[in-house]
Amino acid sequence: MITIYHNPRCSKSRQGLAILEESGKEFKVVKYLDTPLSEAEISEIISKLGILAEELVRKNEAVWKENYKGKQLNEGQIVSAMAQHPKLIERPIVVKGAKAVLGRPPENIHGIL
Repeated sequence: MITIYHNPRCSKSRQGLAILEESGKEFKVVKYLDTPLSEAEISEIISKLGILAEELVRKNEAVWKENYKGKQLNEGQIVSAMAQHPKLIERPIVVKGAKAVLGRPPENIHGIL
């Protein structure tokens, strides 16, 4: 099953959703701002993406700038910040089995289909 972690207010996320819809494949939409992810779920996604936690953070968000910017944070602290403030999570993320891609740019999603 394919899952997209989606924010309907984000243009890139909407473009990613459109790519999935056009693919004709079955998928599930998780609006992660409405249903926040746990630290374990975020860690699993990061592992599937093959990146560091910091690479999944939207660093231009006010909550990051005000609370975390310039601090030495370990992976767990960054994951915790994203769990507490889901707005910090870069989007969209598409997961299929043991693999995941960040839909920035949205065309990256084609690689997982």
